[in-house]
Amino acid sequence: MNSIDVFNGDADGICALQQLRLHHPQPGARLVTGVKRDIALLPRLTGTVASRITVLDISLDKNREALEQLLADENCIFYADHHYSGEIPESAFLEAHIDPSPRLCTALIIDRLLAGKYRLWAIAGAFGDNLDDVAIGHAENLGLTAEKIAILRETGRLLNYNGYGLAVDDLMMHPADLFIEVHRYADPFSFHQASPVLGKLRTGYAQDMANAARLQPFRIYSAGRVFRLPAERWANRVVGVFVNQMARDQPEMAHATILPNPDGSLLVSVRAPLADRTGADTLCRQFATGGGRAAAAGINRLPAAELETFMACFAQLFSR
Repeated sequence: MNSIDVFNGDADGICALQQLRLHHPQPGARLVTGVKRDIALLPRLTGTVASRITVLDISLDKNREALEQLLADENCIFYADHHYSGEIPESAFLEAHIDPSPRLCTALIIDRLLAGKYRLWAIAGAFGDNLDDVAIGHAENLGLTAEKIAILRETGRLLNYNGYGLAVDDLMMHPADLFIEVHRYADPFSFHQASPVLGKLRTGYAQDMANAARLQPFRIYSAGRVFRLPAERWANRVVGVFVNQMARDQPEMAHATILPNPDGSLLVSVRAPLADRTGADTLCRQFATGGGRAAAAGINRLPAAELETFMACFAQLFSR
């Protein structure tokens, strides 16, 4: 039976798959992934029959039609995710582990299924998904030193940084190639120490964040801040880690970034206040291409004419 691994190209998707493949190796599996916002991945598998498919960290709701067809074609599908799913199809061919709790990510769902066997990777994934307090709690339960916690934090953030871009060409490295590199190492400490890829990601991250540090808020509301980024490749790469950093800096406030798409529409990222981690998905699903989870969500193509409507909804929702 052919094996196909479908995963989000960010830290969470990579760290979730790393745990599974350390536990259940599948040499030669086809890797299907892309930039973080490219979540409509299952339509790429049109025509696939009688295969073993693992799907990680992409919204079931956004892949529903393709998923139902793959199930009808008798593909055995393992699906783990923490985004809004809507109704989960009933099928003997589907094993679904979906939990949208705001203090969970897909890497932590896999960690739960594997009883913590590869928890270091789950912690790195949680750091990448901006769940710092959750990640630190797990790390301290393992008795990790502050130095080792810092290594896991940087590893997760750099893996996540690499996933952001409007297209794969924006990225430092294709996420499939990055997973292959990660999978060479049994634990993230070895990866951090020995992989030449980390130096490249570290340098790019530092340069891009230095550019982002010069940004001033586009709008400031009583309960949130909105930043508008330029049409530059560094901005395409840094948008996600930048809004995560802004959220950590002011955890009582909501945050959003606005980035121009090549077609004139806007790419929107939203982070709910870290103090309660709710509301981001509610806001973004009001718009045609919006989705995500309670703590972090986005709109892939917001028409420029709807920007002020979005801003008003943002201010109203988070001021409650």
